[in-house]
Amino acid sequence: MSAATGRWSSWLAFNLAAVGAAVGLGSIWRFPYLAGTNGGSTFLLVFIVACAAIATPLLVAEFIIGRRARQSPPEAAGHVAVAFGCSRSWNWIGVLGTVACVLIMSNYTVIAGWVLAYAWKCASGQIMGLSRSAVADHFTGFLASPLQVGSWHILFLAIVGWISARGLNRGIEIANKVRAPGLLILLLALVGYSLVQGDVRGLTFGFQPDLSKLSAQLVLAAIGQAFYATGVGMAIMLAYGAYVPSNVSLVRSALLISASIVVVSVLATAMVFPLVFQYGLNPAQGPDLVFNVLPTAFVEMPAGRLVGTLFFLLLVLAALTPTIAGMEPMVAWMQQRRGYSRLKAVSFSVAIVWVLALGSVLSFNVWQTWHPLAWTSFFEHKTVFEVVDFVSSNILLPIGALLTCVFIGWRLPASLGEEELSSDVPALRRGCRFLIRYVCPVAIGAVLIAAL
Repeated sequence: MSAATGRWSSWLAFNLAAVGAAVGLGSIWRFPYLAGTNGGSTFLLVFIVACAAIATPLLVAEFIIGRRARQSPPEAAGHVAVAFGCSRSWNWIGVLGTVACVLIMSNYTVIAGWVLAYAWKCASGQIMGLSRSAVADHFTGFLASPLQVGSWHILFLAIVGWISARGLNRGIEIANKVRAPGLLILLLALVGYSLVQGDVRGLTFGFQPDLSKLSAQLVLAAIGQAFYATGVGMAIMLAYGAYVPSNVSLVRSALLISASIVVVSVLATAMVFPLVFQYGLNPAQGPDLVFNVLPTAFVEMPAGRLVGTLFFLLLVLAALTPTIAGMEPMVAWMQQRRGYSRLKAVSFSVAIVWVLALGSVLSFNVWQTWHPLAWTSFFEHKTVFEVVDFVSSNILLPIGALLTCVFIGWRLPASLGEEELSSDVPALRRGCRFLIRYVCPVAIGAVLIAAL
């Protein structure tokens, strides 16, 4: 089996790509509404701890496997396992991660299509001047049209496919170098606007901890968001790790990813909640926060057309590089196992995601009342979109992450970690190993049990 082809051109290129893979809609779209429905600042506090103590060591573990193997994700862990006298069956780590990643991308790209559509709707003035009820009706009408939802989904996939087909250095690296400053500039500009025009009560809600709201449910939700935001278990870091030069510090890179996610999540909170409180909207609205609640604020605020356009362009940038990264495990496998060219592998990967996403597109209109697993009590009322989301995020990802902990923490010798993390100080190496062996499995197990 041939090793992974290509290397990141520099330490900076790798870290921009890794941060770009992790910092996406999970931080800017998903985090604010989860914080809103889980007590605001208390959720943020627990989320920070989860990123540091759970997500970071798991990222390190995936980087170790990817760099050591230099193989596509479905075959990386087995390659390392055989080298240390273990079974090739450990390939299930990458197989589960790749399957989960493809399923998640089939949902994620549909939502990214919504974001792209709303960037145009704000820029063209389609939602300006509407009443609050009309803004909600506009979104409902948009979802009810499979042609609209499907068309914007195809457009987003086409952009992703074009960038990915250009390769590691000419496509993915350039996209991340453009996206990183663009996202930061837009986010800071919108935060500044929100702080000037918004209500200070939003900052209190977002950043003043209220430990009375601390509960097991909140803790599990925060840990789950840490998994979702970092992409742990999705095989992305197995793929990106295969391109990492041997002298790059994996712990520092993982810490940079987690820190970036926390910073962007904090900025997103500072951007969203002051506007929500200023216009008397509900911070606990849930997933509709971005597409119903905030557009209502954009319609009523000064310069709302410009602010709304910038906000949804921010979300487009946030969705772009994580989707490119989400395609990479499948692309890498097709290149190495099937011998496909980069263009052919990307084309097949995009086509697979598009076909799988048809069920998600139709879940909001034609198939809205169809529940494919209605014969089971657990999935009785779930649409295709909801089934895919639950299975991939709540079953496949935790199982893959748990297997990674067992593999790195208990089956492989400590010398592997010492060797791969030789660029880091001994305290960091020991701390990562302890967390991978004892803390991460307990947290993952709790999330998995709670989901089931």
